[in-house]
Amino acid sequence: MSEPVPAWEGATVVVEPPEVTTGSWAGAPSAVLADGVYYLAYRLRLPIGAGRGYVNVIAKSADGVTFEPVAEVRREEFDSDSLERPALLRAPDGRWRLYVSVATPETKHWRVVLLEADTPEKLPLAAPRTVLPGDETVGVKDPVIVHAAGRWHLWASVHPLESDEHADRMTTEYATSPDGVEWTWHGTALAGRPGEWDARGVRFSSVVVDGDSALALYDGRATAEENWEEVTGLAHGRLGDDGLFSPFVADPRPPKRSPFAPGGLRYVSVLTLPEGGYRVYYEGTRADGAHELRTELV
Repeated sequence: MSEPVPAWEGATVVVEPPEVTTGSWAGAPSAVLADGVYYLAYRLRLPIGAGRGYVNVIAKSADGVTFEPVAEVRREEFDSDSLERPALLRAPDGRWRLYVSVATPETKHWRVVLLEADTPEKLPLAAPRTVLPGDETVGVKDPVIVHAAGRWHLWASVHPLESDEHADRMTTEYATSPDGVEWTWHGTALAGRPGEWDARGVRFSSVVVDGDSALALYDGRATAEENWEEVTGLAHGRLGDDGLFSPFVADPRPPKRSPFAPGGLRYVSVLTLPEGGYRVYYEGTRADGAHELRTELV
C-alpha cells in the first residue's frame, strides 16, 4: 500500500485560522468524496478563554480545494465548553452522519454525539444522540470510522480522567458496531512508546484499508508541553479472518512535522481518489503560531 503522507511543500491553504494568533486554529478536517463532490467537515478554534472550539463547519467543493460552507454546528447547541474534530461520513444506505466531539463543561471529560440526515446541509437540524459517552474514568473523542467487512469499525482517542495533570494522555481504542450507533470495545489499537516521539499519547486521524491491510496515520506527542502541537506518524494493522482489525504497530520512521516551530502537523484526513493516488487534508502550524487547514495531492 502506498503511503498518503503530506509533504507540506506545494500544499494549498483551504481555510485560514479565525485570528492571527497562537491558539487560533482552522483544522481537524474530515473529508468525504461522494458522487464527484468533495465534502469537508472541520473545526474552528480560538484560544482558551476566548472561545476554544466554537464551531464545526461543513463545506463542499467541486475540485477539493475551493470550498463553500453549507452548514455548521456550534458548541452552544450541545451545552459544551468546546468542540473538537468532527467525523463526517456517508453511510452505506446513503444517509449522512456527523460524529461531533463535545467537551463537558468545567471538566476534562469528552463524549461523542451523532447527527444523521439525508444531506450534509440538514445535519444541524438532526436530533443529537450520544453514542460514545465515556464515563467518570475516561473521556472519548475524535473518532475515525470506516465501514468494512460488513460492519462499522471505529478508532477513538481515549483520555484517562484520574487527574487533570494526566488528562492529556491518550491511547487509541478500537470498537465495532452493526449500525454505527451501538459500539463494542475490543481494546487498545495503539499506545505511546516510552522514550519515543509519541510517548505521551497517540490519536488516529485516518485509517486506509486495502484488502486485509490497514494503514493508520496518527498524531503523537512526547510530552505534555507538546499538547496541541502533535506530529504525524504511521502505523500498520491487519483485518483478521474474524472481521476484526488487529492492534496496530507503529512505523519506526520519524514523524512528519510542520517546518515552523513547534512543528505541529496533525489530523490528516485521507481521500482515496478514483483515478488513483490520494488527496490529504491536515492541520498545520504556520510561522505566526496559528494553525491553518491545508490540502495536497499525494
